Amino acid sequence: MLEDVAIIDVEEYLIVGNRQKLKKRILDEIDKGKRKFVIDFSKSLYVDSSGLGVLISISKKIDEQDGELRLASINKGLHTLFELTKLDTLFEIAENREEALRDI
Repeated sequence: MLEDVAIIDVEEYLIVGNRQKLKKRILDEIDKGKRKFVIDFSKSLYVDSSGLGVLISISKKIDEQDGELRLASINKGLHTLFELTKLDTLFEIAENREEALRDI
């Protein structure tokens, strides 16, 4: 049921300056009872190491709540970054938002 899913869009950059904003949005949704999340990167151009760190932190928090996290619409450069850091094994990565929402 899609009403159980929080969809979060990442704007242009996920960097040290805005990473806490993303984390707060996720934690607020958890407080509201959400346990399933899709983070959509279709508008995102760049993620720095602190952005990767916050994604890992968010993933752990969602796991603690027996939730589910999927990433969607990661561009080629970001996908390479996830592969190089082996984070592609930690996160379920979908081609697009529709695929991410399938069977969640």
